[in-house]
Amino acid sequence: MADELELLRGANPFTADGSPYGDGPLDHRAERRLNRLLSERRTGRRRLLWSLGTAVVVAATVCTLSLGGPNGTPAVAAPRPLVVHANSTPVTLKQLAALAEAVAADGTPVLRKGTHVRSWSLGMSDDGPPVTVPEERIVRWNADDSHTERVVEDGQVVKETTYPPSWSDVPPDARPPHDVAGLRAYLRETAYSRTALTTPELLGAVAELLDHWTLGARESAALARLLAEADGLRPAGEVTDRLGRRGEAYVYPRSGSRLMLIMDPATGAVLGMESTFTKDRPEYGVKAGDVMDYRVWTR
Repeated sequence: MADELELLRGANPFTADGSPYGDGPLDHRAERRLNRLLSERRTGRRRLLWSLGTAVVVAATVCTLSLGGPNGTPAVAAPRPLVVHANSTPVTLKQLAALAEAVAADGTPVLRKGTHVRSWSLGMSDDGPPVTVPEERIVRWNADDSHTERVVEDGQVVKETTYPPSWSDVPPDARPPHDVAGLRAYLRETAYSRTALTTPELLGAVAELLDHWTLGARESAALARLLAEADGLRPAGEVTDRLGRRGEAYVYPRSGSRLMLIMDPATGAVLGMESTFTKDRPEYGVKAGDVMDYRVWTR
């Protein structure tokens, strides 16, 4: 019940800068949270809530199932987990943070509102097969504070919405700071927390930030320094991400799963995140190494 109340608060479509009568359209953040709430209620909260570390009912054979609908579009096979390159030398987060700070000296690239994110997650509903189609979301803001959100699935634009001018001083919509103390407070507010964030909570808040903003060099440097202070993030070595980019991997083990953070070794920017199972769960139809979800961000 407490989790559902928190979802209700997060799904509130009324914002401080919006219509006091609630007669305007939902912005993309409120719409996603409201859809999430409705989906979880509809499926009896049996979706995979990775941020809570909850593994629940999933499909045993994702790659052989097909999506519902008149065309019977085949589901995309579940992705394989990222693999650390053999014999690569791990780079500590402190080393990477120092590099990011040096790269950020000239202040370029600059912070930009909006995002370009590719994501995939394993989940299911009561009335259909698992949804396994990767999603690409592109959000671009205009000078008048209006913005457009485009959603792409299987290379096809499935939704494009233009929102009227809006503004908010609440994270993650508010402009993120580029100092460590300010960013720490910002991410706590993003996570609706009054206490210090655990490492999984911190990574969840970082993902929410990157779903709204394309960080500049200074913000990325502050974030790298903040991540270097996180407990339990272990350097694992070099990986190639799902866009073919070279990255440094940092892993955080949890009970039955593993979080992986991928960062750019040249700039210290966050490139992506991945969650995988680390134990077989035959009762749920998943095996160790199965990908739970991933996100990839680009400029």
